[in-house]
Amino acid sequence: MTRISIGAHVDQTDPIAEAKARGTTLVQFFLGDPQGYKGPEIAYAGGAAALKADAEAAGIDLYVHAPYIVNVATTNNRIRIPSRKLLQQHIDAAAEIGAKGLIVHGGHVNKDDDPAKGFDNWRKAVEATDLKIPLLLENTAGGDNAMARHLDRIGSVWKAIQEAEGAENVGFCLDTCHAWAGGISLTDAVEQIHAITGRIDLVHANDSRDSFDSGADRHANFGAGQLDPDEFAGVVRDAAAPVICETPGGAEEHKEDFAWLSSRL
Repeated sequence: MTRISIGAHVDQTDPIAEAKARGTTLVQFFLGDPQGYKGPEIAYAGGAAALKADAEAAGIDLYVHAPYIVNVATTNNRIRIPSRKLLQQHIDAAAEIGAKGLIVHGGHVNKDDDPAKGFDNWRKAVEATDLKIPLLLENTAGGDNAMARHLDRIGSVWKAIQEAEGAENVGFCLDTCHAWAGGISLTDAVEQIHAITGRIDLVHANDSRDSFDSGADRHANFGAGQLDPDEFAGVVRDAAAPVICETPGGAEEHKEDFAWLSSRL
């Protein structure tokens, strides 16, 4: 059986307790409001320094998910500029707690925009950001103008990022639900992403409530959605990266998902 660490997305108030409740050594969480521009907040008692020290003492790896509203690709200055600021703030806060990476969605351009502008905006964002920890670009499920839904767009974004100073600090997070809903076949998803990026640093393991290429980002617990169990497990096995489940429920439901997946690896 392949030894792959499996954790979950949890509430940020006490990620250490959340990890222990699930019997895992890695967790992901937001720092503040995932839908707001207010900036990161550390809810943990004792603040960032205490969370970093307590996580290290407990042997727990922390990952932070950037707010959903971050869109560094857009040509709209009123969104792109605040997004860049917010991205830097979250990189800084995630670094303070000793996080292994900050996960961010690829964003999108407007309907009438040349996608190349979005790719170049990604390059500029990487150059403008002090990447104190790895920034992990995540593939997304929906939108015809998305930067990281389809493989060709992911390839173009990645190529643009590679031209940026600081590109060595950018990695990739593969989401199984987003891949399926975005129209990427799970049979060779890992092979295809590796051909583009040469790396997968994290897997977001999620079943999908909706059909292939539906564009719908609705996660399901393992075995309760539309992913073929063998293909699903195959993606996780082939990626050979740490796994975060972003599935519904709390500790008990997540432990069931861990067991379901572990038995198939």
